[in-house]
Amino acid sequence: MGTNRVVVVGAGIGGLVAALLLASKGVAVTVVERSATPGGKMRQSRIGAASIDAGPTVLTMRAVFEEIFASAGAHLADHVKLTPLDILARHAWGPHHRLDLFADIERSADAIGAFAGPPEATRYRAFCERARRSFEVLDDAFIRASRPSVSGLMMNAGLRGVGALRRASPFSTLWTALGEHFHDGRLRQLFGRYATYGGASPFSAPATLMVIAHVERQGVWLVEGGMYRIAEAIERIARSLGVAFHYGVEAREVLVSGHRAAGVRLADGERITADAVIINADVAAVAKGLLGPAIAATVPPQAAHARSLSAVTWAMVARTEGFPLLHHSVFFSKNYQAEFNDIFRRGRLPEEPTVYVCAQDRTDREETQPAADERLLCLVNAPPSGDQNLPTPSEVDACEERTFRLLRQAGLQVHRRSEATERTTPAAFERLFPATGGALYGQAQHGWMASFRRPGARTKMPGVYLAGGSAHPGPGLPMVALSGRQAAASLLTDLASTARSRLVAMPGGTSTR
Repeated sequence: MGTNRVVVVGAGIGGLVAALLLASKGVAVTVVERSATPGGKMRQSRIGAASIDAGPTVLTMRAVFEEIFASAGAHLADHVKLTPLDILARHAWGPHHRLDLFADIERSADAIGAFAGPPEATRYRAFCERARRSFEVLDDAFIRASRPSVSGLMMNAGLRGVGALRRASPFSTLWTALGEHFHDGRLRQLFGRYATYGGASPFSAPATLMVIAHVERQGVWLVEGGMYRIAEAIERIARSLGVAFHYGVEAREVLVSGHRAAGVRLADGERITADAVIINADVAAVAKGLLGPAIAATVPPQAAHARSLSAVTWAMVARTEGFPLLHHSVFFSKNYQAEFNDIFRRGRLPEEPTVYVCAQDRTDREETQPAADERLLCLVNAPPSGDQNLPTPSEVDACEERTFRLLRQAGLQVHRRSEATERTTPAAFERLFPATGGALYGQAQHGWMASFRRPGARTKMPGVYLAGGSAHPGPGLPMVALSGRQAAASLLTDLASTARSRLVAMPGGTSTR
């Protein structure tokens, strides 16, 4: 009697979740990862003895991870300690204009009323209700659907849901929809920033992305020890279920036999046979043929001009003073549209960037301010040009000067030291994630059809599946985890339909040279 064998290429969160769930169903899984550690974009920078989260820093939709852990017979709380934030983020426009956004709607409304006037507080409540209704329509019909379509979304919404979907304004831009609620341009900036969570411009992204505001109000959590603990926990449980992990190993080609996946060939020539392959890499890498010519045409072509945002980041250990940072703080540029025009239209680093600062030794309480050096991740958005039209070192240096000048103008002094700072540019992200140009979110969510153009878990090649932020349902940690779950579910359904063998737990895969 045979045993189903699966190779997962890439140990990002999507690949880890897929491996975990397949192993929990008795599938023999081998994971190959060219990096030395799991996590993918959920990576850490090491500066001296300090470990700094240098990828995702915001954990939302906790229930998604609780469901995934439970499916593998585990409990999320037994593996990672999560602390909810009352203050989601602190926002600043210069030294005298500051606004905290809370998980509680009424506390946020009070803060907005004090910041921009009582009418804006009333408009904020209406915005929250609109975002909630939009999320309820999209959660099952789109986010958790394996391969949604426009017609399917309309059918699933029903008569009442179509009205809610219309209120979500899928044909309108996020910026336009925000103008229907907020008269204060600073509030449009604040909520428009949610478009960047999907690597998009608020001036081109669909208004449906307002659902992110609702998702954050459902809860934002701090992970004790850093976000990387989630990747470690999933890998640890997967190992206990028999998954074999191989790090520092690069997959060069998905093998095909009889018009279906038959395994992978590694860079050193080793072949690992399998009944199916899950690719946890950017779809652009597949389309470009980096995993072999046989599967390049099984995914949609990925246009360079449609790429999502990249970034310039600074992971550092430094002393700060002046501005009362919280765990999440955002410092806005004066001209938001000019910032995105620089990035998406002119293909250059912004003249005045918005700066996100994650102070990783702080919580949402000002009394947690460190007495000495602290761990920081500073980030500005950048064009995805890591493989073409590269900014020169002097241009990146000028961007760095503008970034920290904006922070100083807002009252934050960062006493950074070159030996305690790691700067990552779009070119570096391209090296980490080939064929992307440094884009961190797959294709940009620009236009109402963009989300429907992301490929689902299945490809045109039987036995080849996709997981990751460039596939459906999209970028962001919970979305990527859901992509892994959908890849595993699709694969299990297809294996069951072939009825070739009963699923039997077995570690590893079969290797030949």
